[in-house]
Amino acid sequence: MNSIRVKLSVRGQVQGVGFRYFTRRTAEALCLTGWVRNCADGSVEAVLEGPEEAVSAALDDLRQGPAGGHVDALHCEKEPYRGEFDGFEVRF
Repeated sequence: MNSIRVKLSVRGQVQGVGFRYFTRRTAEALCLTGWVRNCADGSVEAVLEGPEEAVSAALDDLRQGPAGGHVDALHCEKEPYRGEFDGFEVRF
């Protein structure tokens, strides 16, 4: 099973709607590791690591976002897998 790492930038109505916690719940349900945080420009940034199939499933969920939110764009960039995280955290 191939493990991968992706860095995401999500734009739209993604702050103040629980998007970071939605991301954490999604990642934990799929046994992914990494982090998520709000950015000053109104976007949300995240890093996900784990099996390629699980990361793909998470991206599908994140494109939909939580109720009350709206994703206009999700930019995903693959990075070298590092395996550096113990879990998934919401960063502030």
